[in-house]
Amino acid sequence: MQWTLVIPLKPLSRAKSRLADTVADGVRPGLVLAFAQDTVAAGLACPGVRDVVVVTDDPRAGRELSALGARIVPDTPARGLNAALAHGAEAIRLMRPGAAVAALNADLPALRAAELEQVLCAAAEFPRAFLADAAGIGTTLLAAGTDRELRPGFGAGSRVRHRVSGAVELLLGGVDSVRQDVDTGDDLRAALALGVGPYTSAACADVPVPGA
Repeated sequence: MQWTLVIPLKPLSRAKSRLADTVADGVRPGLVLAFAQDTVAAGLACPGVRDVVVVTDDPRAGRELSALGARIVPDTPARGLNAALAHGAEAIRLMRPGAAVAALNADLPALRAAELEQVLCAAAEFPRAFLADAAGIGTTLLAAGTDRELRPGFGAGSRVRHRVSGAVELLLGGVDSVRQDVDTGDDLRAALALGVGPYTSAACADVPVPGA
């Protein structure tokens, strides 16, 4: 099964406010962009991924991620994360009815294509499936197979919400890079310990992370 990844991204100036105690406000947008660049690059390198759609209204992010090969879809609903994901999935299926769609967080700077492939192969066995984040509370990936509605329920406590919605939780080992999203300084340090991609690595070289 070939998947289209849908990746939502807030305007860079408003993203990742919980990193404020670790990264200065003036450099945080560049770091957030680097997370997204590494996420998109790894997604495009994954054999099971046909293409990547980024839902964003940020002009800088749109330019940089388009240059990597992502298709940019404006966040027309402008009603938050789940509305953006539903809009992205709808845009994909208007072009390719029945396409298999997987929503993926934009903040996976340690993402490895081989681990993402493992998750997507497992997800292909079910109508809808999801992967919990490293904290075991949220979700980093939600997949909907051919002709299945995505029904995203991301946000605080989304692991339980997606399970209750009927999506199958993927209980996989060895996919830490797909689980390790970054919301806090501790998350960033954990991602750096796993080994981040080139964009985040370069950004962090200019933005020392305490304790990393």
